[in-house]
Amino acid sequence: MKGPLFYSKILLFGEHAINKGSRGLSIPYNFYNGGLKVDDNLSAEAQKSNASLRSFVDYLDEMQQEDNGLVQFDIDTLKLNVEAGMYFDSSIPQGYGVGSSGALVAAIYDQYAQNKITVLENLTRDKLLKLKQIFSKMESFFHGTSSGLDPLNSYLSIPILINSHDNIEATGIPTQSLDGKGAVFLLDSGMVKQTAPMVSIFMESLKDKGFRAMVKNQFVKYTDACIENFLHGDVKALFANTKELSKVVLSNFKPMIPEQFHELWQKGIESNDYYLKLCGSGGGGYILGFAEDIDKARLSLKDYKLEVVYQF
Repeated sequence: MKGPLFYSKILLFGEHAINKGSRGLSIPYNFYNGGLKVDDNLSAEAQKSNASLRSFVDYLDEMQQEDNGLVQFDIDTLKLNVEAGMYFDSSIPQGYGVGSSGALVAAIYDQYAQNKITVLENLTRDKLLKLKQIFSKMESFFHGTSSGLDPLNSYLSIPILINSHDNIEATGIPTQSLDGKGAVFLLDSGMVKQTAPMVSIFMESLKDKGFRAMVKNQFVKYTDACIENFLHGDVKALFANTKELSKVVLSNFKPMIPEQFHELWQKGIESNDYYLKLCGSGGGGYILGFAEDIDKARLSLKDYKLEVVYQF
């Protein structure tokens, strides 16, 4: 058995604060993907995935018993397949902020959910919200809490615009200009991250009145502006606002930026060669970068591994 492939995703804007009402923009990233496979001769990596799936199936079983109105799975078949050696065969790096657990959740829902909402039907806002709710509950197994956006993006494989908790929509993004100089890129920090501790740091920080004010008056303001600029193809304004966002993140989200990247982050702001921001929850994995001239950025970051995601 081999199931369909599900892609990784990148949350371009909106990390952390989407749980606090900021807007967000998430896009599929087709460079990495994963799918369910059954094999009776498992590699060490596949055995690890299979063991994790066993725990996940128990969680899903409990989840549907607690709230059987939300979603029902064909648990019996799912259990049989896991017993037969099913695992998630994936090229998506784990702990890198590009949605490895989201793709797995999407694959399980696609294969085993009963009366599932499909990509082919008319995706009303209510259906999108229902999917997001299901995926949020499913993915919480991996992260403690989850917005459900990663699996949603992976499942639908289209850009998702988050306007608020209960207002999300599929959106179009400007067509890439493959010979353009401007680019969004991923910078490999070389460190695997854990999402849950980063979310805890953010939630803990929110208890501070000053931090809450900063999130509302600066972080959300620049995030929303970047999303508007990106969707409307206003590249000049996008880079101006991304620079401000990069400054806000460096000043206020330091615990989520690996220490050895603090200086590099500052260097980008001062030189204007590139601007860095968190990719997902931060704490390692990938760091997201924006550059008006990707060649300049490559030169400036020649000691690091860069992957271009989108070109302007």
